[in-house]
Amino acid sequence: MAHDTAALSADYIAAQKARLEAMRDELGADNQASAAEEAELQADSIDEPHGSGDDAQKTNLRDNNAALIEHNAARLAAVTRALQKIEDGTYGLSDRSGAPIPKARLDALPESLWTVEEDEGA
Repeated sequence: MAHDTAALSADYIAAQKARLEAMRDELGADNQASAAEEAELQADSIDEPHGSGDDAQKTNLRDNNAALIEHNAARLAAVTRALQKIEDGTYGLSDRSGAPIPKARLDALPESLWTVEEDEGA
């Protein structure tokens, strides 16, 4: 399926690339902060006496950190893939079907790799 390159101008793609690079940097910093917080929780749990309330709170924090790290890792992978698609000249095309991803979706989620319909069916 041919991609209508006129739908995404060079200026638009350059702006999206800048957005994606900023997102990549932010997600990387978030992962580092979460990993540091997790390491601190681990170190604290070794040094402190254990109480059931404290343990539950730390377990909750660890679970939240793990979920955040997992979410950020998936999003970082999508951002990295979108940046690669810009380099390849395929940005704005679904990785699944090759169908054009609507510009409104790319505006909302510049790291989109699929159309809304494909994403909902995943």
